[in-house]
Amino acid sequence: MKQTAVVIAPGRGTYNKNELGYLKRHHPNAPNLDQFDAYRATLGQKKISELDTFSRFSGPTHTRGDNAAPLIYACAYSDFVSIDRDLFDIVGITGNSMGWYIALACAGAVDPMGGMQVVNTMGTLMQVHMIGGQLIYPFLDDNWQEIPGRRDNLLSEVITINSRPDHDLGLSIDLGGMLVLAGNEAGLTAFERSVPALQGRFPMRLQNHAGFHTHLQRPISKLGFDALSEQLFVQPTIPLIDGRGAIWYPNSTDTSALYNYTLGHQVVEPYDFTAAIRTAAREFMPDVFIVLGPGTTLGGATAQALIQANWRGWRSKLDFEQEAQTQPRLLLQATMHASALSE
Repeated sequence: MKQTAVVIAPGRGTYNKNELGYLKRHHPNAPNLDQFDAYRATLGQKKISELDTFSRFSGPTHTRGDNAAPLIYACAYSDFVSIDRDLFDIVGITGNSMGWYIALACAGAVDPMGGMQVVNTMGTLMQVHMIGGQLIYPFLDDNWQEIPGRRDNLLSEVITINSRPDHDLGLSIDLGGMLVLAGNEAGLTAFERSVPALQGRFPMRLQNHAGFHTHLQRPISKLGFDALSEQLFVQPTIPLIDGRGAIWYPNSTDTSALYNYTLGHQVVEPYDFTAAIRTAAREFMPDVFIVLGPGTTLGGATAQALIQANWRGWRSKLDFEQEAQTQPRLLLQATMHASALSE
């Protein structure tokens, strides 16, 4: 019997050292890869297949927006195409941050090459101009339960820092149990100095990330509108849940509004991944969520968002882990690929 599924596309930061060779290992005949490579070659950019088959991972190369974004897109889209439709009925698609562009292609709102154009163009613009940066900081305890007042206190500190002269800081992504903040160097440094270090790695700067989903990206939004045609966008064939928790349905989507959201609001306003997951859980009530690769880092944030939505009665990390042992409800494509290779 088929299971209903909501698919989640990953954002930046999901192709790292362990993911090197992801396409070659899991999708040696990746759909559209030759076309993607040819497109990149015409722009004088490294082919995706070349980036994926480097002899070793290079942070400065693989995490650049003009390389990371299209590489992640190719991996995630290939994962999506490989989902067995005899086993899963895909009832909705969402994504985190850059994953929105991937979700558009998976849902048919842009064709595969159109998705590559959107991803590559926006990733390149953000890398070339590199306005601001990002960091990430958690507000849950070790059992993925909210520490009373911590989130509000952190956001209050963000407002305080942002009010200082020459300081820019704001919420970038509401990511499950973590806040992704974006700002200029003064704003980010002030926040790092104002909060305690946690788990030996937070607050954590995100390498080669700009001040995504804030007003700092208004110049990038304008350049995106100039570079990308509205004609790329068509009716989705599968419902899309965006970074506000709003749903774009097949046959009733205003494609002009979708274009404007994608290159406007989605670029310059906070992205609420938690709201997207909450909407997906409550409106579509899927049997499972499937997180596309590469990487597995989005799995934790997705589980945290589902716990906050009280999906399936989950109230903590322990609840999630106990159900995962008997009936997994959160499926990670990257983990499924690795298991298949080891069999």
